[in-house]
Amino acid sequence: MSAQPVHQPAPPPAPAAAAQLRERIAAHDRAAAWLPAFERDWSHALETSRQTYDLTPLHETIREWTGRLDTAPAVAAFVAGGMDTTDGVALESVIGTRG
Repeated sequence: MSAQPVHQPAPPPAPAAAAQLRERIAAHDRAAAWLPAFERDWSHALETSRQTYDLTPLHETIREWTGRLDTAPAVAAFVAGGMDTTDGVALESVIGTRG
């Protein structure tokens, strides 16, 4: 038996993945808010990649936004389900206020 790595790195996204992802975001019902956020994240990742000659920031941006889009229906169902969140802790209590 030979040693196998425990974690296999994810394969890089397809060359057209960013364009396809942008189309998916534009077709989403939250496109008005998400499209500018994606454009901002993509621009930042692109500039970082240009400076470092590393495509990892671009790949991570694609993976993060793909995950957001893939989980959006579950999040919408949770919110629409009227789950009681009153027993939660306010974020400000955990991280403090920004000032």
